[in-house]
Amino acid sequence: MSNLAIRRALITGGGTGVGAVMARMLADAGVKVAVSGRRSDVLAEVANHENITAIVADVTDETSVRDMFATMVDVIGAPDLVIANAGMAESAPIGKTSVDLWKQTLDVNLTGTFLTFREGLAVMDKTKPGRLISIASTAGLKGYAYVTAYCAAKHGVVGLIKSMAAEIAKSPITVNAVCPGFMETPMLEKSVANIVAKTGMTVDEARASLAKINPQNRLIQPQEVADTVMWLCSPSAASITGQAISVSGGEI
Repeated sequence: MSNLAIRRALITGGGTGVGAVMARMLADAGVKVAVSGRRSDVLAEVANHENITAIVADVTDETSVRDMFATMVDVIGAPDLVIANAGMAESAPIGKTSVDLWKQTLDVNLTGTFLTFREGLAVMDKTKPGRLISIASTAGLKGYAYVTAYCAAKHGVVGLIKSMAAEIAKSPITVNAVCPGFMETPMLEKSVANIVAKTGMTVDEARASLAKINPQNRLIQPQEVADTVMWLCSPSAASITGQAISVSGGEI
């Protein structure tokens, strides 16, 4: 705990993938963590740690997000770290991207981050060090074919954190995004399955095609993203704000 500036954290999408990894790492460091998501059974598996509490919530619903923070405040206290990690991605050519898919992608990835940060900031102590961190994507820094909605949403997230950082720069609360490349998570497995179904590649070939986008020719591991978040939570990162930090093996 001595190397962290925070004591209580909330992580959306905390039941699986990098969300679960971050929750366990913070909890092991003594941080009281609330993990949220829509599936209580998945959250329960992560919340078997004495420092982790599960809260069922939907980041696309304003009332649900407000209630999520109210529950956290009642149970473990107000957060000084809020991680907007909930996300979803579906691929389709632009001509086959429906309005429903467009809206759903923006609702989860962009509006969900906006609501999480707005309501989180509302209950944070503005006089003490705090961190707002979005787990974004390299899709917020460049364009990828067949995921226009996802790229648009993640570019929006990067704009959101830059604007918020400028707005609250005089407080000790920082706002940043961590932008992984293709990462070893359940979301990646869905992408692999989609590639296999549409191209006839084997699973190994599909995974290799994604790994090759990284100049280091590998997939990013959730632990690497969690380590970056832990650094952002340290006192030494107090001046790091408004940044989109790429964790991608040099992908540009």
